[in-house]
Amino acid sequence: MSDKRVVDPAWAWAPYKPDAARPWSLRWAGHLYRRAAFGAARDQLQRALTDGPERTIDKLLRPGEEAAAFNRSYDEDEAAAGSGSAEGLRAWWLRRMILTPYPLLEKMTLFWHSHFGISLARVESARLVQEHVRLLRRRALDRFQPLLEEVTQDPAVLLGLEAAANRKALPNEHYARGLMDAFTLGPGRCPERDIREAARALTGWFVIRNELRFIPREHDPGPKRILGQEGPFEVKDVVRIALEQTSTPRYLVRKLYRWFISETDEPEDALLAPLAESFAKDYDVSRLVEKMLRSNLFFSEKAYRRRIKSPVEFALGIVRGLEGNVSATALGDQLAGLGQDLYQPPTIRGWPGGRAWISRATLVGRSNLALALVGGGQPFGDNLNPLPVAQKHGFGSPKSAGEFLVDLFLQGDLSEQVRDTVLKDSSPAGGDPVRALRHLAHVVFTLPEFQLA
Repeated sequence: MSDKRVVDPAWAWAPYKPDAARPWSLRWAGHLYRRAAFGAARDQLQRALTDGPERTIDKLLRPGEEAAAFNRSYDEDEAAAGSGSAEGLRAWWLRRMILTPYPLLEKMTLFWHSHFGISLARVESARLVQEHVRLLRRRALDRFQPLLEEVTQDPAVLLGLEAAANRKALPNEHYARGLMDAFTLGPGRCPERDIREAARALTGWFVIRNELRFIPREHDPGPKRILGQEGPFEVKDVVRIALEQTSTPRYLVRKLYRWFISETDEPEDALLAPLAESFAKDYDVSRLVEKMLRSNLFFSEKAYRRRIKSPVEFALGIVRGLEGNVSATALGDQLAGLGQDLYQPPTIRGWPGGRAWISRATLVGRSNLALALVGGGQPFGDNLNPLPVAQKHGFGSPKSAGEFLVDLFLQGDLSEQVRDTVLKDSSPAGGDPVRALRHLAHVVFTLPEFQLA
C-alpha cells in the first residue's frame, strides 16, 4: 500500500543510528542482506548482529582481498565458461552470484544489465554480450560517466539497439534515442529534433564483423544543436551534454531508489533532490549506493519489504540461505520460465520489475521452483536439504529446526497465529523429519512475506 506521508529529506538521508525505537536486530540485518545481496546464511546474519549496521555495510561495500581474489579467478575463467551459448552464460553468472563474497557487486551488475537492456536475442553474439556484462561489472560501482562512455563504444550495445550502421547520409536515430530516453534523461525528456541532431553526432561508427570501427568519411562534421548547445559535436560531446542535464541524475537516482528503497510509492522530487544534486557532481555510483544503504529511510517501515523479489532474488535467497549449490544450468532454465532470462532482458528498458513479476502463473511457477530446490529430486538433487543446515547450527529437534527456518528466511515477519500454523508442518510426517522439514521450507517459500525483499 502506498504511503503518502511527506518524508523529511534531512532525516531520510541521515545515517541510521540504532536506538530504542529502531534497535539493530535480526529483522534489519535480513532486510539489509536482501537488498544489498541475495539473502544470507545464518552465520552472516549472526555476524551482522554482532558487528552492527555500520561495520556490516562496510563489509558489503568493501569486502576486501577475499572478494578481489574471487573476482580475479572468475574473470580469468570466464572466457572458457560458456561463451558459446545463452545457457552457458546464464549458468556461469548464476554460479558467480551464488558463490561470490561480494554480492553487492553482482546486484549492481544486475541493475545495470536491466538499465541498458541489451539482449543476446538482438545482438546474436554470446561473446559480445558476455563482454558487455563484464563491462557492467567492472564499472558497476564506479562513476557513471566512464560507464556510459564505454557503453557508447560497446559493439553489443550498438547491435542491441539496431544501430550498427551510422551513415552521414542516413543518421541512425536508434542509439541516440536509447542514450537519451533510456540511459540518461528518461522517457520524453529529449525533443525529437535534438535526438536527430544527436544521431548526426554519432555518425561514422559501425559494427563490422562484431568489431567497432570508425569510418571518417561517414561522420557528419557539421554543427549540431543538442539541448541548447551548439557545435561540431561527436560521440563524447553527446555523452557530456546528456550528463549535464538536471534530469539525468534525477532519473538515475529515482531508479536506484526503486532498486534499494521502495517500489510501492513514487517519491517526491524534494526527497530525492539532495541525492540527485550530490550525484550530479561526479556521478559516483558507489557513494550514492552507500548513502542509501546507511540511511534512516532505508532502515524504516517505508522501505521494509517494499519491493517484490525478482525471480533471481527469490531463488538465490533460498540457495544462499541453505548454504548449498545447485545446477546453475537447470536454475537458469527455471528462472527464464519465470520471466527473468539473464542476458536476454525483454526490451531496451530491461525488466519492468515490481508487480510485473507476480501473476497467478508466476506464483505457481515460484512454488514449483521452491519445491524443486528443496524437494530432493530432479533437477536439483539433494543439495539443499534443510535439516543438515539446521543441525549444523544447533537446531536438531524437529520443532527447533522449523523455528530455525522461519527465523532464517522471515526474521519474525509472521503473526503468532500464522507462525504457529506454519510450524505445525515441522512435525515428522510418518516419522520422517527430513520430509517434514522439506515440506515446511516449501511452505515458507510460498508465503507472501517471502516474495518481498
